[in-house]
Amino acid sequence: MVIRMRHTRSHTKNRRSHHKVANPAISIDKETGTPHLRHRVSLETGMYRGRKVLNTTKKVEKKIAKKA
Repeated sequence: MVIRMRHTRSHTKNRRSHHKVANPAISIDKETGTPHLRHRVSLETGMYRGRKVLNTTKKVEKKIAKKA
């Protein structure tokens, strides 16, 4: 069904007031103190919830090999 009434500027702005983007939730790593997004792996350390999940040294070795 189509709404046939005119949308005033104030009505449109009231509706769009909920479209504002919220600030991202940032956590700080307990061991190193580096900030990272919540529920995501810390890219600097490769840790998630106290466990090593990502091998960050492999990435550095690949960069060095690529340059050489």
